Amino acid sequence: MGIGIPELLIILAIIILIFGASRLPEIGRGIGKGIKNFKDATKEGPDA
Repeated sequence: MGIGIPELLIILAIIILIFGASRLPEIGRGIGKGIKNFKDATKEGPDA
């Protein structure tokens, strides 16, 4: 029931069609920053 390589390729192709290839780096940076912020927030704990 997990997502395999073929499914990821199909999702990537749909994203390229929707947003265009020129916007992919910008989207990737945004997702990366979001993941980094989430990891930092979980490391700080509830006290901070």
